[in-house]
Amino acid sequence: MRPALFSEETMSNERSKKIKSVIRVASGNFLEMYDFMVYGYYAKAIAAAFFPSKSEFASLMAALATFGAGFLMRPLGALVLGAYIDHHGRRKGLILTLALMAAGTLSIAIVPGYAVFGVVAPLLVLLGRLLQGFSAGVELGGVSVYLSEIATPGRKGFYTSWQSGSQQVAVVFAATLGALLNTYVSGPNMTAWGWRIPLLIGCVIIPFVFIIRRSLTETDEFLKRKHHPKPMQIFRSTLANWRIVLTATMLVTMTTVTFYTITAYTPTFGQQVLRMTPNDSYIVTL
Repeated sequence: MRPALFSEETMSNERSKKIKSVIRVASGNFLEMYDFMVYGYYAKAIAAAFFPSKSEFASLMAALATFGAGFLMRPLGALVLGAYIDHHGRRKGLILTLALMAAGTLSIAIVPGYAVFGVVAPLLVLLGRLLQGFSAGVELGGVSVYLSEIATPGRKGFYTSWQSGSQQVAVVFAATLGALLNTYVSGPNMTAWGWRIPLLIGCVIIPFVFIIRRSLTETDEFLKRKHHPKPMQIFRSTLANWRIVLTATMLVTMTTVTFYTITAYTPTFGQQVLRMTPNDSYIVTL
């Protein structure tokens, strides 16, 4: 009976460790996706702060183009940081992506507007978005790989689904925060400084999530692997299989465009095209 008892205790401890690992990884993914998308929720205010123009349309397009610039860096981030994760480990890679996302978010949150810094201000915002995109390029894949490698046999799909689930939580959190801010902060104040609050909240949460991610252990599957390809080997493999990489990129592009159109762009579309109140536009996003 004792061996059976020890076996049950071991299984229980192992299950508890896996649950904690899932929570740690998913919490970081939630924060990174929140930081990456929250810019889009306040594109109108950011346009006024950093891209002033006689044409409101031109100003908004400049802000949205800067938001889109982050996506251009995602393939490069996936290639470079993906190679880092495959060579140095999942844990180190996930900590690095969190640090890069934090730097990008902070640079957007605290940089003074165009009225103070002139053309330097939008350039710093663009740099922040590029850094965010570079980080996000490997975050989703890195999290999915980590969750898949710690999953119990036959449950890889369930474990990996927490990556997507944490993204949806980020959408709900961002939209809820937007609705609350627009309820208690006046329109002029939202345009002047209120839009910075969601970004700063993301920055404040980062140290706590960073501590959580540092407590992650490397996956057994990675540790057991004898061959850890060097970055140049991965780059050569990517070039040799460019058709597969391009096809996969196009497939992901379709889902990504749909996701961010429904989420990050909805508040702007609701206010600018449908003439909804800011509060209503965030509620619709929920």
